[in-house]
Amino acid sequence: MPDGATQPCWPPVPHAPYETQPAEFRIGLRPIPLEAWFEGGEDEPARRKDALFATCPDRVWREVEGSRPAQAEALALISGWLERQTPDEGEAPPLRAAAALVPDDLCLMQKREGEWMLTAASLCAGTFFTAGEAVGKTMHGLHLPVTRFGERLLPRVVRIFDALQPDTIVERRNWTVLNSSELHLPDPAPVRAVLPGLPLEQAGQGLFVRIERQTLRRLPESGAVLFTIRVWRHPLAQLAQDPARLAAFAQAWEAVMDPLGADFRAYKRLDLYDPWVRSFLVAHVFAPPASELGHNSPGG
Repeated sequence: MPDGATQPCWPPVPHAPYETQPAEFRIGLRPIPLEAWFEGGEDEPARRKDALFATCPDRVWREVEGSRPAQAEALALISGWLERQTPDEGEAPPLRAAAALVPDDLCLMQKREGEWMLTAASLCAGTFFTAGEAVGKTMHGLHLPVTRFGERLLPRVVRIFDALQPDTIVERRNWTVLNSSELHLPDPAPVRAVLPGLPLEQAGQGLFVRIERQTLRRLPESGAVLFTIRVWRHPLAQLAQDPARLAAFAQAWEAVMDPLGADFRAYKRLDLYDPWVRSFLVAHVFAPPASELGHNSPGG
């Protein structure tokens, strides 16, 4: 469908991290008030997640032995924050029960033999990774795909986890571009395989800006750290409705395509999307007005 055609209405996305983030990896944590811990925005997250727990459980849930007490602590904290009674889930793992209450994915990090390890995770909106692959890995193992993470960022991340206090919640955000609107994306191959068939003139509706809003909070009793991930996304075309965000995105895209953005670009594989994104930006940002051209602009 051409970019100028009538499209379904997508809800506004509250974050635009490309407005302020440089074209390189940054931890970028900032403290937030307790009342801002979860953002909501989904009426029945349990319905979406329960379907995935039923059809592909190994992709969206895993736990290691001994993590249940910390899971229960996380469930109690989330239920208390929501001002809801802690649900009785029978034999269900507590962190999975907690994940049914919020749109966010929930990951539990615990110190094991001197290293931070992912000991339980509900990942129903994972971007090219699964709970089955991730749970049981250390901090270093989880971030091996991130270019030069070990040498540049791992020591700082470990210090942050070690120093995090129970009365502090911190937040970070990141972004990417994908040719899928699905929340649950366990495997990049099927997504990337269909990209060549997307006409350039349909980039605005065929590509999606995918934004993750993440928080960290230490659990006071167990000392574990609860890592939350809320995924927001919208069609690239939605940027055309907000000139300031469109301009910021265009500037950010140029930066990640610059040599200084090589690490970020390689990890996110943004190079794959460059022809389509540039086609959209030429139509909506860089093209002269149609009145100057004497005919319709490329995006019209």
